[in-house]
Amino acid sequence: MIINMDHLNVIPFDNINMGSEDDPNTALHLQHHQPHNLDFDFDYPNNNNDDDLLEPTSLSDPNLDPYEGMEFDSEQSARIFYNSYARRVGFSTRVSVYQRSRRDGSIICRQIVCSREGFRREGNENRSKRQRTVTRVGCKAQMTVKKQSSGKWAVTKLVEDHNHELVPPDKVHSLRSHRHVSGSARSLIDTLQAAGMGPSGVMSVLIRESGGINNVGFTKVDCQNYMSTSRQRTLGPGGQAVFDYLKQMQAEDPGFFYAVQGDFENSTGNVFWADANARMNYSFFGDTITFDTTYRTNRYRVPFAPFTGWNHHGQPLLFGCALLLNESESSFVWLFQTWLAAMSGHRPISITTDQDRIIRAAVSQAFPGTRLRFCKWNVFREAQEKLSHEYHSHPTFEPEFHRCINMAESIDEFESCWESLLQRFDLSDNEWLQSMYNARQQWVPVYLQDTFFGEMSILQGSDSINSYFDGYINASTNIHNLIKQYEKAMAIRHEKEVKADYDTLNSPPVLKTPSPMEKQAANLYTRRIFMKFQEELVETLAYLATVVDDIGSAITYRVAKFGEDHKVHHVRFNAFEKRASCSCQMFEFSGIICRHILAVFRVKNVLTLPSNYILKRWTRNAKSGVVLDEHTLGLPCNTQESLAARSENLRLEAIKYVEEGAESEHIYNVAMDALHEAIRKVAAAKRCGSALVQTTVVNGSQQLQSCSLDEDEKIQELTAELEQASQRCEAYRTKLLCVMKDMEEWKLRISVKVQNVRLKMKD
Repeated sequence: MIINMDHLNVIPFDNINMGSEDDPNTALHLQHHQPHNLDFDFDYPNNNNDDDLLEPTSLSDPNLDPYEGMEFDSEQSARIFYNSYARRVGFSTRVSVYQRSRRDGSIICRQIVCSREGFRREGNENRSKRQRTVTRVGCKAQMTVKKQSSGKWAVTKLVEDHNHELVPPDKVHSLRSHRHVSGSARSLIDTLQAAGMGPSGVMSVLIRESGGINNVGFTKVDCQNYMSTSRQRTLGPGGQAVFDYLKQMQAEDPGFFYAVQGDFENSTGNVFWADANARMNYSFFGDTITFDTTYRTNRYRVPFAPFTGWNHHGQPLLFGCALLLNESESSFVWLFQTWLAAMSGHRPISITTDQDRIIRAAVSQAFPGTRLRFCKWNVFREAQEKLSHEYHSHPTFEPEFHRCINMAESIDEFESCWESLLQRFDLSDNEWLQSMYNARQQWVPVYLQDTFFGEMSILQGSDSINSYFDGYINASTNIHNLIKQYEKAMAIRHEKEVKADYDTLNSPPVLKTPSPMEKQAANLYTRRIFMKFQEELVETLAYLATVVDDIGSAITYRVAKFGEDHKVHHVRFNAFEKRASCSCQMFEFSGIICRHILAVFRVKNVLTLPSNYILKRWTRNAKSGVVLDEHTLGLPCNTQESLAARSENLRLEAIKYVEEGAESEHIYNVAMDALHEAIRKVAAAKRCGSALVQTTVVNGSQQLQSCSLDEDEKIQELTAELEQASQRCEAYRTKLLCVMKDMEEWKLRISVKVQNVRLKMKD
């Protein structure tokens, strides 16, 4: 008989954190490094993912007992079944001896025993002064399962007799393998604890809400342990260093923002901060954000969570950081609302985060109207755990699963591929796959392509959301060196952005076509964005656009690559407004026009990009002008008071100076002379300090008078000369563009004539 556990909503009892049965404050980890005859208590790791923890329920046949020869789909299914059987009978379970394959090292045999099996080892009496309760009495009850050549796991040995009394049904919930603080219970406990309620009061609420203590699923001791652990999740000894840093930054930069939930000195809530640069960057690039919760898992020592986005080079950009000390829904709502207040209250178009139920609920409250997307990288990582049997049993399953998600170009194609995948691998009853299919609009790319996420293509798909601090914060990072690593990452990221700005201005790309549109894009976009646009433009040479509907003001084109008529996209084009929409929706998703629309533009002789297809956030001048002014952002009105703002203003002006000063040799020489003068003046100001500048009051306003007026006049003259030279160059550029446009039009006309002649010759 084969028992399929996929459809059962039962608790995976190896994912519980209640401490050992002998000592509730101790938990031994199931990490076997030797191949034979090892005896370990079961590992109960603290799992923050609510969806990973399932409530126990009865089997389809509640009276089904194990027997030799019984088969299961996986080792986990066998362990879940035996634990469910143990709950019904009245004992607790744990895993014990296992055996690995010599061929590939995988586990091929597992022994699941009664928790009272064997005897506790005698250790050093001096190691512990507390007498531990004797719980192991040499019970022989066990079930051994072994992997068969078919991939199934069969019961090869079964001992049912116990040498101790069994626990009655009304007490079985107290046994270790049947105790579990669920995700919903953790959220309720966090909320009640934050309101000042103690363990007794919390348990009273839980008992009332669940309909009796037997239905709670854990004991009062478990509740106390969880609440104690939650209280201990503060910033610890390094917390003062963090608060001192935040105070110092705000004193130095009035645009620096931070907030603490709860008690400032002994925080048990969340901490959020964002500097003036992050807030200013949000005004330029705040259309899409990512809330990265990777670092709040147990693997990391610091519960760190940054808000990030993309700059005009497609590089990760920081919009603020948080330390998550309380993970209740109300705390996440506070965090999101606080972040939103720091960012002037302007909600993003889209947000990417993991699929945690509590975070989803908080996002819906704090960001109504913002499109929520699950990080696809997290979904695939979870799939490796939830579908481990399929991954190991069917080598082709993983690539086919990824292909179904990533390569589908339409909703119908995805639906067909998904259904085929479930049928071929017999997964129609898999609960996890069904739950992810129900949420497909929030993580499958083909459902998200109508919303802007700022990625180069739909296939990029948020491969990893923790990219900003990747390489700077890891599992060994603690609160003491967090700030140091944070500032290091900020400095390196800023350096990379400056280098990308420099490369864009000083390394002109190689043009691959004579198209005026390519020349226009090369002058507009940053280097990386232009490379993506150029790729789309060049591809249009292999695409044919034919009219399929010419009714009304808009014309519908069928666009397909030569030799790939089965992959068709449809483009609707309004010639009067020069607007087009494509079924691939690449422009809506990434802000970069697709090859299909460009193919239609080529047919319709649209030689330059219409302004509505130039997204400013991808251009060289993305940070020129302010989308949100300083008053709206809450930044100091006088930006000179902010070091970050001063640095940013100087950098932007320097970029403009370099761009115009390098247009010709004459202008370059003029610019260099002016720059040398400016350098000398800055150096003199640093030496003389306030003595160089005197402040006088004229008509009630302050004016700055330099002791070096001659130098000022010279710089003004050079600046005027530079401006005149720039205007002349602009006039020459405009004339050249007109000539190139005329040449392109003649080339297209000749090309059409040649094509018509060839068609007539064929006829």
